[in-house]
Amino acid sequence: MFTSLLIFWKALMCFTGTESPVSVVISGSTEPALRRGDLLFLHMSKEPIRVREIVLFNVDGEEIPIVHRVIEVHEREGTGEVDILTKGHNNSRDERPLYAPGDQLWLQQHHIIGRVVGFLPYAGWGNVIMTENPIVKYILVGAYIIGNLGLHVITSKD
Repeated sequence: MFTSLLIFWKALMCFTGTESPVSVVISGSTEPALRRGDLLFLHMSKEPIRVREIVLFNVDGEEIPIVHRVIEVHEREGTGEVDILTKGHNNSRDERPLYAPGDQLWLQQHHIIGRVVGFLPYAGWGNVIMTENPIVKYILVGAYIIGNLGLHVITSKD
């Protein structure tokens, strides 16, 4: 089963063009457009990032990606590179304070993981709960292992 899930995930990555085809909103900074626990569907194409798109991005030095709306895009002449500025709907100002301190005033294309192309409201609440309460994650993993061991003992032939 694990192998099948891995193959499905890799196929989804190829189809969507992103390393993370789905993600979960874990903060309230994008409300009212996206709420905590919403499951996001992502896609990444060769098309340039545009103002008003909602994107998932990494910040240098941070592990957890952020999902916010693009509010400014500056294309550099001759190079085709872009500088991108984002903002959460619920935030009073742009994201510069969230970007890597001192080093990063803009996002570049390589920071963008994917564009939000759809969402399923509240379908990711399990992830939010496990992120905020890691003990729940360990209890569920333990229960899964014990359950599988018990099932193996019950179904095994002597």
